[in-house]
Amino acid sequence: MEKKYIWLILGIIIILGIILVFRGFNGGEDNWIKDNKGLWIKHGNPKNTPEKVKIQQDALNCANSLYNNAKNTGMEFNSQCLGTCKDYSIDIVHVPKNSEDNLAENQCSDFRDRITKYFIELDKDGNVVRVVD
Repeated sequence: MEKKYIWLILGIIIILGIILVFRGFNGGEDNWIKDNKGLWIKHGNPKNTPEKVKIQQDALNCANSLYNNAKNTGMEFNSQCLGTCKDYSIDIVHVPKNSEDNLAENQCSDFRDRITKYFIELDKDGNVVRVVD
């Protein structure tokens, strides 16, 4: 009789474990995930926005402003640093990237000198290519 209860409890634990794996420990549907560019995007309808997501969103808004300001001054975009936004360096790169993008003089000195920890790469049209944070 005791063996039956042990097998029953063990079976229930295994079934619950499988359900947790397939659903995720937090429900799996309402959270933030990173896409292939490194951008945080909503998955489902999360209740809260984590601080790391807010920081990235602020940096992206700042990067967009830097890009638009440079564009309004008539800057021709090639492969150069636009500046910094908090702890992010904002860099213009070719799509697809080429060897010119990897030259030190075309990368943000603040990132090279470790003044900023992260970077956002934009293409010449201001679209996000990649975010590394």
